[in-house]
Amino acid sequence: MYLTPQHVLLAGATGLTGEHLLDRLLNEPTITRVLAPSRRPLAEHPHLENPVGEPVQVLPQLSGQVDIAFCCLGTTIKKAGSEAAFRAVDLDLVVAFAKRARELGARHLVVISALGADAKSSIFYNRVKGEMEAALKAQGWPQLTICRPSLLLGDRVEPRLAEQLAGPLSRLIPGKYHGIEACQLARAMWRLALEEQDGVRVVESDELRKLGK
Repeated sequence: MYLTPQHVLLAGATGLTGEHLLDRLLNEPTITRVLAPSRRPLAEHPHLENPVGEPVQVLPQLSGQVDIAFCCLGTTIKKAGSEAAFRAVDLDLVVAFAKRARELGARHLVVISALGADAKSSIFYNRVKGEMEAALKAQGWPQLTICRPSLLLGDRVEPRLAEQLAGPLSRLIPGKYHGIEACQLARAMWRLALEEQDGVRVVESDELRKLGK
């Protein structure tokens, strides 16, 4: 079964995947409204509402009916500055965004997590992603789609050295560990948004690449 979302809430529209997803959403003829809060202004579009400011201030001010929410939020420990600051974005902010999306009526959340997400992992990054997934599941979403991409490939405004070094190698690794282009992930997220089902679905990177072709 399929549904066609008309009113969309998007977090992380200025990020690598979020930019591709925003472009796709604004060019979908069935979508009449994209609500995309961000810290810096986005390009204007007739169907785009872009509240600008710090998330803690913007989230409570969001209004209007929402059919579906996409979350592309994410940072790195290096960019955040500390493990605590990283957790504030990749866990706390994601959970707060999802809570607000539910309050606005969204029944389906499509969120980017990470390959290897595990709340019991000894690796800090994977553990935070796993905790985020567990917190979203606890919110009781009618439909929750968790995307676990491998290394994201694409041209960032602020290049990440680790990704630049690992990118070529990740293209050679088979299966779910193979790197995935951000544009592929965005296409996969949109296709997953059109699937109507109940409960939680976890989509690993190899399946995301197939969906995003």
